[in-house]
Amino acid sequence: QVQLVESGGGLVQAGGSLRLSCAASGSIFSINLMGWYRQAPGNQRELVAIITSGGSTNYAGSVKGRFTISRDNAKNTVNLQMNSLKPEDTAVYYCHTQVRSLPLRDVSTYWGQGTQVTVSS
Repeated sequence: QVQLVESGGGLVQAGGSLRLSCAASGSIFSINLMGWYRQAPGNQRELVAIITSGGSTNYAGSVKGRFTISRDNAKNTVNLQMNSLKPEDTAVYYCHTQVRSLPLRDVSTYWGQGTQVTVSS
């Protein structure tokens, strides 16, 4: 079993910054993808940013140039630095990972519990 623990959400004014962190622990052989999704009220969950174990990244168009995703493979952590935040960034942000688990090395996906980000205008 794999657990994801998120931290760093909160309330910030438009134009401000927040940093989200997510730590994976448990029966992990390796982690390929790590990323962040978000879901605003009444909307579907959407991709924000993902990063591979090799460091390749992909961002939603709405956050490019403002958000930066990074990871520490040794610590199984992924971070999302969010700058120039806008009210439309308000959502619950979820950490997501694709893990090859022990002992069978089978691939599974996991979600964090979600952390609220609120941007006031």
